[in-house]
Amino acid sequence: MSALTYAARDSVTMFRRNMKRAVRYPSVAVVIVMMPVIFLLLFNYAFGGALGAGIQGPQLKGDYIDYIAPGIILMTVATGSIGAALGICMDKTEGIVNRFRTMAISRASFLTGHVLSNLVLTAFGTAVVTAVALAIGFRPEATALEWLAAAGLMAFLALALTWLSAGMGLVAKTVESASNMPMPITFLPFLGSAIVPTDTMPSWMRWFADHQPFTPINETLRGLLMGTEIGNSGLISLAWCAGLALLGYVWAKAAFKRGVRN
Repeated sequence: MSALTYAARDSVTMFRRNMKRAVRYPSVAVVIVMMPVIFLLLFNYAFGGALGAGIQGPQLKGDYIDYIAPGIILMTVATGSIGAALGICMDKTEGIVNRFRTMAISRASFLTGHVLSNLVLTAFGTAVVTAVALAIGFRPEATALEWLAAAGLMAFLALALTWLSAGMGLVAKTVESASNMPMPITFLPFLGSAIVPTDTMPSWMRWFADHQPFTPINETLRGLLMGTEIGNSGLISLAWCAGLALLGYVWAKAAFKRGVRN
């Protein structure tokens, strides 16, 4: 077999190992799913009347749930990235990584297995949150092609954030710090257009909200699902996802190589 075939086989083995661990210890997966669901219910039922009344114009085509659901779906993808940092840091601090280094397996398979398993868990969490949103009144107007484009964008973002989270897990000294490092990413959608339009914010916060990565991604997702204007947000979203994916991949690869040398 070629080196690529060996790497693919070992990556599948690592993927299966991580999925089995997720099934046996589902606490991380539960947190990844429950946190966005709680925020969805909280903002829709507790704050939805006041916040929805303050949103005027084409940005809100229906009830407030139609505005907030894409933002919470986006938050679910961001929250899902925590799992990669936790899993990788746990393996590193428990000494399993050192054991893998002594075995005749592809070194790339360790990170690849974690990234693939985390993508599956993130997809599962996103599907659950979307189902809850639909159950409480979310009524998207997307065609099948637009649903496919929205799913592709979320998958691209999940890949980018997972690689970024993998780098965090490799440089974290403890599991606790690995769980805390990705937290700013999970709450960054709130400082964008996920909850309210950015034009309702103070000028200094609006500047940050308009130029951080999650606002164009959120506007693209909302436009695809609800038929609102996207403009150039689609291209900006893809550029952000590509840049974050490249940054995360290079960082994680370099951090893992440093660990191998050490």
